[in-house]
Amino acid sequence: MSTSTVTSKGQTTIPKEIRDQAGLRPGDSIRYTVLGDGTILVRVKNRRLREIAVKPRAGRHLAAEQLNR
Repeated sequence: MSTSTVTSKGQTTIPKEIRDQAGLRPGDSIRYTVLGDGTILVRVKNRRLREIAVKPRAGRHLAAEQLNR
């Protein structure tokens, strides 16, 4: 288990071990969700469009919302 401290400005450093395991890179987003029991879910949003882009086939178009998934 890794820990970090929250500063007076509400900032913290994500431990390197966690960044490496999650594949976090500069510019990635993190989504926090607080559940009713106080559990905090942390999700990494690091899929870049160029990494998931599908080369469209003739006659096949992808909607923007499909690309955002």
